[in-house]
Amino acid sequence: MLDALIGGAEIATALLHDVDEARAVGAYAPGKWSIKEVVQHCTDAERIFAYRALRIARGDATPLPGWDEQAYAPKSAANDRPLEQLLRELETVREASVTLFEGIPADAWTRTGTANGSPASVRGLAWITAGHLLHHLDILQDRYLSP
Repeated sequence: MLDALIGGAEIATALLHDVDEARAVGAYAPGKWSIKEVVQHCTDAERIFAYRALRIARGDATPLPGWDEQAYAPKSAANDRPLEQLLRELETVREASVTLFEGIPADAWTRTGTANGSPASVRGLAWITAGHLLHHLDILQDRYLSP
């Protein structure tokens, strides 16, 4: 499972390192996020998934709220930041997630809680964390970067 997390942010950086700032603020269609907003969304989501996993791993039974990613995007001001900075932040957050999951005790991986009104396990949140970024990288590749 950890292998799926390790290297994910580096894949993002490799995919986006040649994107210029003008292209990074563009979207593939009206009402869609820019490349920078997608990167910031992935960083925000990673933080939230890791927070949920930490709480559940530590046995916190408090139901955890959902979040509105559509409301987060405009307030992130991602388009006002350099893409390089956004990618560094994503790499740093991914490194912290890997470190968190490496330190989860074996018996905590199957602990469950509630997040956004649905059951969630630590193991499931780790997979969601890994898969979410890869999902968005596929979208970036297909809809933003393909000729």
